[in-house]
Amino acid sequence: MALSFDPQELPPVSVDDHLPAVTLAELQEATLRRRFQSPPDWAPEAMVEPRFNERPPAHASVLVGLVQREELTVLLTQRTAHLTDHPGQISFPGGRVEPEDANAVATALREAQEEIGLGPEYVDVLGQLPTYTTGTGFIVTPVVALVRPGFHVHPDPFEVAEVFEVPLSFLMDPANHRWHAADFGGGRRQFLSMPWSGKGADGADRRYFVWGATAAMLRNLYRFLAA
Repeated sequence: MALSFDPQELPPVSVDDHLPAVTLAELQEATLRRRFQSPPDWAPEAMVEPRFNERPPAHASVLVGLVQREELTVLLTQRTAHLTDHPGQISFPGGRVEPEDANAVATALREAQEEIGLGPEYVDVLGQLPTYTTGTGFIVTPVVALVRPGFHVHPDPFEVAEVFEVPLSFLMDPANHRWHAADFGGGRRQFLSMPWSGKGADGADRRYFVWGATAAMLRNLYRFLAA
C-alpha cells in the first residue's frame, strides 16, 4: 500500500523536548552492558502499528548496531526505492526469519551480513528489545549489539541504497523526537521522526529522515535506557 502523503512534508504536531536525554555517561559500553545484563522495570512505548494490509504476519529481526567510535553511533541503511516493503525508508539492517535461523539473533546477524556485508565477527550482541509489529505485518525483534570498528560495508545494491551512521546521543535525546499525524489506511495515524543532518557515506552533507518503525524502535531503546 503506497503512502498517500510525504512524511517529510508533514510539520510536527509536537516535540518531546520536555523529556530528559540519556547522558553520554549512560551511553558508554560498560554501562550498556550492565543495563542489558540487569534490565530495569520499564515498558516499551510503541509495540504495534495499526495494520493496513491483510498479508499474513511474518517474523523478522533487525540489528541495532552500535558502532564503537569515540562516541557510539547507530548503523543505519537507506532502502532502495523499488522495494515492495518500506521503499526508500531509513531502516536497520534486517529482514524476515528463514527456516535455517536458530533464533532472532541468528536472523539479525545473517541479514546484516547479506544486506551490508557486516561479518558476525565484528558484532557483540548485548540483548534484545520487545518485538515491534509494523503496519505491513512484520513482527520485528530488535537485536542490540556493539559493532567493532574495522568492518567494511558492502551493500546489496538491490536492497540498500546507502549505509550511514548517526550518533547514538542524538537519537537518545527526545528533543530530537518529533510527532506527526496523518490520515492513512482508514484512520488518523501518529508517527515519530528523528531528522538528522550529517555526512553521508561519500562524505557529502545530507539530511536523513528517520521515521516510522525505525524511529519507534529507537524510541523504545530510549525508554529502556532512560528507565
